Amino acid sequence: MYKLPTFREDDGMATIEYAIATLAAAGLAALLYLVVTSDAVSAGLTALVERALSVKF
Repeated sequence: MYKLPTFREDDGMATIEYAIATLAAAGLAALLYLVVTSDAVSAGLTALVERALSVKF
């Protein structure tokens, strides 16, 4: 029976994982920035804030 190799040496893996996570976070941040600054979302958020501020207590 063939046994799969086990990898015990993790030298350098943390650095690569941090780099990939940083790139993923930067990509997500850029995507969210583009979505939030779009005209449709900006208008919707503005309308939501204006409606919330105009509520009478």
